[in-house]
Order: sequence, then C-alpha cells, then structure tokens
Amino acid sequence: MNLVKFPRRFDRFEKLIGKNKLDLLCDKTILVLGVGGVGGYVVESLIRSGIGNIIIVDSDIIDETNLNRQIIALRSTVGMKKVDVLEQRIKDINEDAHVIKIDSFITDENINILFNYPIDYLVDACDTVRTKQVIIKECLKRNIKFISCMGTAKKMDPSKLEITDIRKTINDPLARIMRKFIKDEKINKKIDVLSSTEVPIKTEGLGSSSFVPSSAGLLIASYIVRKLIGNKKI
Repeated sequence: MNLVKFPRRFDRFEKLIGKNKLDLLCDKTILVLGVGGVGGYVVESLIRSGIGNIIIVDSDIIDETNLNRQIIALRSTVGMKKVDVLEQRIKDINEDAHVIKIDSFITDENINILFNYPIDYLVDACDTVRTKQVIIKECLKRNIKFISCMGTAKKMDPSKLEITDIRKTINDPLARIMRKFIKDEKINKKIDVLSSTEVPIKTEGLGSSSFVPSSAGLLIASYIVRKLIGNKKI
C-alpha cells in the first residue's frame, strides 16, 4: 500500500499494534455483506484500522429511514446506491484502499460471485435469513473464516451485545431461527455470531436505534482485527 501522500494516517494505530501487524492488515481482504446499520460501521472501522482490500456487497439504495443509524446515510446521499456512497467514503479515508463493489442481492443462485476473490474474512451483516443460511454453508465448505450478525433491531442497550457461538445465543429471534437451521443441517462446527442478550422491545415494525447497530459493527471489526493479528485471548 502506498502511504506517501498521508504517511502518518495509521500512526496512532501502529503505535498500538506495531508496524509488522499493521503491514499484515494492509494485505488482508475482508468481504462485508450488507453495508447498512451494522455493516457500514464494520467497513468504517476496518478501513481506519488499515485493512487494505475490502469487498462491499449490497443492492440497496439509501432511504430516508436510514438516517437515524447508518453511517453512510445523509440528506445528501438519500437515493444513492449504498455501495457507491461507501466506496467514496472509503477512498476519502484511505485513497490507497482497494475496493470491490458487488451491487447484487445474494441468493442461492448467485452466491458464487462472492468467492471470485481471495477472502481472509467474511462478515455477514445482511437481513435475509436464507442468505445468512447459505453464507454459513458456503463458508464452512470453502473453509473461509466468517462471523454472522444476528438481530440488532428492537434493542436499546449496546452493553448487551456479545460475540459468541450461535448455540449460546438468547433473547434473539433471528438467532433462534439460525440455531434451528444449524441443528437441522447437523452442523457441528463453531459458528461465530454477534448477538444481543437484551429482551427485544415490543414495537410495531423493526424499530432501531443509532447506538446498537453501530456498536455491533465496531465489535465485529474489533474481533476480526484482533483475530487477524493473532490475539490469543479471543
């Protein structure tokens, strides 16, 4: 990665982890599926941590209802493609980052397009149950490291978020569906997920805050970075 123009852009993080580990992160490739409330913050933090190659996958357009929680949602970006806006934001942070955009809704039929590139870690931050299920099976089959985000809607307390095995999740309706899938498919391997132990708030529709999805995204990014640099405590 060329750091000539802004050679000190990662100076503070390098002081924390060391040059060798920063260089390692600069060579890694992360795929983030879904770049909304959670995924947008995953990408933001990864790029600010020196990740040099990022694949962003989303077919959505920024909507006015995204303004309360999505880092790419501004009045000026409403109506624009999420992957286009996020690419511009990434380049504004680190113009040397290599960005691949996949402007597609991922299904059983087209999932192979995600694996046309070497991936060091995959983040599933999408909302579609079937897509989440297919991602788990494909990553396990291809031996790709991944983490899947469960539900962050109807939650108000970011301190209740945790990264755990899917089988240990509680108070998460989406995780309950995924636990059944894991059991039915007889999947025995550990499945890392981000989930909240908070009891969902009873609302009409999927009410969501600014602080729970963002905190979930930052936790996921932290987890991945620490995994990649060899933190033995996680």
